[in-house]
Amino acid sequence: MSEEILINVTPPETRVAIVENGVIQEIIIERARQLGLVGNIYKGIVCRVLPGMQAAFVDIGLQRTAFLHLSDLSSYELANKDSENIEHFLTENQQIVVQVTKDPIGSKGARLTTEISIPSRYQVYMPYSLKGGVSQRIECESERQRLRTFQDAFQEKHTSGGFIARTAAECIDETILESDMLFLLQLWESIQEKISAAEEKTLIHYDLPLSIRTLRDLYTDNIEKVKVDSRLTYQRLVKFAEEFVPDIVPIIEHYTRERPLFDIYNIEDEIEKALDRKVHLKSGGYLIFDQTEAMTTVDVNTGGYVGGKNLEETIFKTNLEAAQAISRQLRLRNLGGIIIIDFIDMHSEQHKTQVLQALERTLDKCHAKTKITEVSALGLVEMTRKRTRESLAHILCEPCSVCGGKGAMKTAETICLEIFREIIREVKQFNVQQILVLASVTVVDKLLDEEADVLSELETFLSIRIKFRSESEYNQEQYDVVLL
Repeated sequence: MSEEILINVTPPETRVAIVENGVIQEIIIERARQLGLVGNIYKGIVCRVLPGMQAAFVDIGLQRTAFLHLSDLSSYELANKDSENIEHFLTENQQIVVQVTKDPIGSKGARLTTEISIPSRYQVYMPYSLKGGVSQRIECESERQRLRTFQDAFQEKHTSGGFIARTAAECIDETILESDMLFLLQLWESIQEKISAAEEKTLIHYDLPLSIRTLRDLYTDNIEKVKVDSRLTYQRLVKFAEEFVPDIVPIIEHYTRERPLFDIYNIEDEIEKALDRKVHLKSGGYLIFDQTEAMTTVDVNTGGYVGGKNLEETIFKTNLEAAQAISRQLRLRNLGGIIIIDFIDMHSEQHKTQVLQALERTLDKCHAKTKITEVSALGLVEMTRKRTRESLAHILCEPCSVCGGKGAMKTAETICLEIFREIIREVKQFNVQQILVLASVTVVDKLLDEEADVLSELETFLSIRIKFRSESEYNQEQYDVVLL
């Protein structure tokens, strides 16, 4: 499989696209005014302890206080106190060093942990952890054992805490791994010095910029090219690669052509499509995505597809294609939390199993952790996907100023009837002879056309005269009833 990483840099934002076989699979956007906080280390102050939730709110200097749950305390702290009461660990006005694990999403503040972790290319150092580990994506048992043995030997000589070998550490020479781990120890020493000198509600350490994090976290052996359209960013990437992963320097390319990098791969159009509710399948079927505060629902429909030998075969093929499309869309849209998929009802248990396996297989490529359940009694597949940052729609869009984010507006007929009721209310309350109604062009046209008979009866019944004026700046739900 051919994979490429494309990095588009402008002063206001950086965009990273993961492309497989010429098709975009994932888009990550970081704007200068809304930099991601995940990985940042702060010296905060506990402003409220909530025993009923076994959690605390911590002020780290952001607009909203951040959230720290008992389960997110470091393993060292939990091991030293045999308690399940948050009050035994934290008190109000206590200074505490925390790390952000989830960016603020919607109305929720950032999610915190005291289990500090500092990543590099091959290892993650956890200074307060009681043990280390090896990435689950490294499946070879002999390689896992080699890495564990090396980690144990290193830690006996140098430090407490624990290291976790990342996927990129597989088959890497031990001298390179040791250099990587020594770098992390030096970095942690410098962070500790800053912690000692810092005041409360202060940023102690921030993670690398998105472009370099991409090289550190997302690069795999399958990546054939890393293209970047900024000379300065290209130079930074090469410098980082020369220091930590010199083997990949040749694949980093500075894109200098006149045509925009993302246009070459049709990425702008794909981003636009990823903001739509409806996703068309090649077979003629389609998906409907609905994102709410609590969960995301995905509805699968056959649409115009009638190509199978029989109904069951048609449904099965549509669901198989939908499973692949859903996996891609979850990555592309960065949808997280609870996700409910309503596949078309299948009677064959074998077909259900194959569709689930297809979904799991395609989700294996996803960097976010996912968990999938069996098909429920109602024919639904429930799954979760770890959410650490805002979805694509939340980054690029805002709630509609007309409908308030509901995705629906009152019809012109509904507004006409509201206006009639408001007129009756005003006439009964005040002694008026004439009323002016200000409304949108659509509503006024309907009042003077389809509702003209009702309007005439209302004027006769109330013994008043009703005038109308169209306001081009009014949306369909806006209107005013003015007493003259």
